Amino acid sequence: MRILFVHGTGVRRERFDTLFKQVREALHERFPDADIPPCYWGDTHGATLGADGKSIPGHHQTRGAPGGATPPDQETAEWHLLLADPLCEMRVLAELSSGAEGYGTPGVQVAGRAVADRLAQLPSKMPATDALAVLLRATGLSEYYSAALAAVAESSEFEKACARAQDSDATGEVTAAAARAVVAWLLAAAGEGALCTGAERDTLVNMLTERLGGTGRGPLDKIGAVLGTLALRVTTQPALNHWRGRITTGATPAVGDILRYQARGGPLRDYVRQTIAAAPGPTVVIGHSLGGIALVDVLALAAAEQKPLPGLKLLVTVGSQAPFLHELGALTSLEPGDGLPKGFPTWLNIYDRQDLLAYQAQPIFPAGADVTDFEVSSRQPFPVCHSAYWKLDSVYDRIADAVKGSG
Repeated sequence: MRILFVHGTGVRRERFDTLFKQVREALHERFPDADIPPCYWGDTHGATLGADGKSIPGHHQTRGAPGGATPPDQETAEWHLLLADPLCEMRVLAELSSGAEGYGTPGVQVAGRAVADRLAQLPSKMPATDALAVLLRATGLSEYYSAALAAVAESSEFEKACARAQDSDATGEVTAAAARAVVAWLLAAAGEGALCTGAERDTLVNMLTERLGGTGRGPLDKIGAVLGTLALRVTTQPALNHWRGRITTGATPAVGDILRYQARGGPLRDYVRQTIAAAPGPTVVIGHSLGGIALVDVLALAAAEQKPLPGLKLLVTVGSQAPFLHELGALTSLEPGDGLPKGFPTWLNIYDRQDLLAYQAQPIFPAGADVTDFEVSSRQPFPVCHSAYWKLDSVYDRIADAVKGSG
């Protein structure tokens, strides 16, 4: 019997040699007489950056931060933090504002109380021609406006910040922070449905600031001193900007292999098919990740052409995305909704539910298809679990059982 192992995405020679040695030794323990040849495709059919990453913004800049990236963008970082927690600036301001909490002596209104009154009085519905209403519609945020006003106005953070604002500087900060909190709440609620540029976001903030009695952005020195540096350290966008070149080039083998296969997978499928057919006889094919996609495509296309590969006893996919691609209608070999063609071999699909790149096959194909799912657990989180299959005895034992069952 021959067992052919087809590796997955991102694997190159050094890693393949280590992985294949491990897999072959574990399989030989269970199949001592089996022929287990390598099926390495990474160098020939894997993805590379043909122009050395020149398409990546900032990757080849020589000035600025290490790695050629531009310096972190504090404004973007601040808004990243606000989208995660729209009241974060208000909370800091409430703790830093000077003056005793409360509304002062009888008959004398604390300055911050005026901001609270103006926010409470802002109409949630405006004439269609109102400039703010027009911009809210244009940015896809109008349906969330009423809830955003209420969320900020009724928050204990806003109430506390207003109560402690007892001079014009403090009031200006409360006004600016309240406007930013409302806009951040809008953007967070809309999510990907927001159609809003940074310039439109700033215009919304300015409009709300003016309607709350402030001018422009207002002084935010106290908040900036606390949250500015923190935002740069804890939010992801500045880090992504800073390291985009290295992140992209580092991810190219893994992500690029998938993209290349989806666009130009024919040569890899031809190579896999030729390797399987090179030695007709009892054969088991095992595919990890993208290797499993390629095997499903090769075998489904061969069966549909009524040219099934001779001697093929069993298909094993491990941590593979083939079922998910078929559910999306993105699997090359099968039309959306189609079942497996007649002549497709017995299929064992092994997955770990912690592996975000692993999917179940049985629910995707009609009853009666010779497809079995088998769940394992490496007790590792993603992405470590995507490679940990090959250290699990349960994987090899289940493959051995499937081989015995296939006769």
